[in-house]
Amino acid sequence: MDNKKSSKKNLIWIFLGLVLVMLAAVTALVIYVDPFFHYHGPRDGFYYVVDNQLSQNPGMARNMDYDSCIIGSSMTVNFHTDDFYELMGLNTLKLSYSGAYPKDDSNILNIVFDKDSYARKNNDVKAVFLGLDVPTLTADVNEIKYELPMYLYDDNPINDVKYLWNKDVLLQYIMRPFIQKKGTNLSEAYASWWTDEYYNIQWVMHNYEEPQRVETEADKELFIEQTGENLKVNILPFVEENPDTQFYVFFPPYSILYWNNVICENHLEATMRQYEFAAEEFLKYDNVHLFYFQNMEEVVTDLNNYADYTHYKPEINRYMTECFADGTHEVRSMEQFEDELSSMRDIIERFDFEELFSVEY
Repeated sequence: MDNKKSSKKNLIWIFLGLVLVMLAAVTALVIYVDPFFHYHGPRDGFYYVVDNQLSQNPGMARNMDYDSCIIGSSMTVNFHTDDFYELMGLNTLKLSYSGAYPKDDSNILNIVFDKDSYARKNNDVKAVFLGLDVPTLTADVNEIKYELPMYLYDDNPINDVKYLWNKDVLLQYIMRPFIQKKGTNLSEAYASWWTDEYYNIQWVMHNYEEPQRVETEADKELFIEQTGENLKVNILPFVEENPDTQFYVFFPPYSILYWNNVICENHLEATMRQYEFAAEEFLKYDNVHLFYFQNMEEVVTDLNNYADYTHYKPEINRYMTECFADGTHEVRSMEQFEDELSSMRDIIERFDFEELFSVEY
């Protein structure tokens, strides 16, 4: 009996030993390859798949070599960072969050400007390119789009086991790219799945749902208090605390259908006032370059440039990068911004919405 008990105990210890060896091997492999860049940047000879904004952005922000970054929602995912190097000489990193709220921008900017990170010890932040979606400025200052994997954002090494012993990390981000010998071109990371055939008026209108019409017009000042709070808490502190960094803040060119939504929901004046307020805040800073792209009539009124009512072709991202480089569409005063808004109003007033909706798509 004693021999049987001893044998069982030995088997248990052998099993536990094998488990520990396997866990140690997996841990070592994940740390060495580090597909989420939690401990270090990419290693030569490995293929890295970059497609998980929530999990990979914090590590890239800490451990990549870059001197500028792209921040914002899905309005920013189709930028090619190679264009920023070609046109502006900047080594740019894309850190987009689809559907980003201001708090999402703040969370990643806190990491970008962390002076103790590998990234900041090797490079200063020369420029931040921030796509500003004005509708999200009405969100609560602490609201985020998706729950974050905090073990990849905090400094607690104990909860890193959620990363180190993660089946998907091992199989999808280490083994699969190793077998397929295929990684992500970082210049195009997070690019939209929409291909050329999706950018056409038939696709856009077939999938567009006009919001229910609101009879009562919104108060002109409706959005100002929360917009001001979000700017004060989540965006402007980075501008103020980093005077040597140039912030390229831009209003993305939503299609004319976005403005149809605004009209249907009866807050055109409130929205225009919100844009005006946000612009006024940013123009107070010498290190901010403000760009207004929404009144490019030939772009926003042609729905063949879009895959839905807001998302535009990658070629437009390239054009905006050219504008960042040469100053086209940059707004330098409130007087100029008022002119830009007047131009936008004129486009809205002249556009024939009735004709657009009269066609069968």
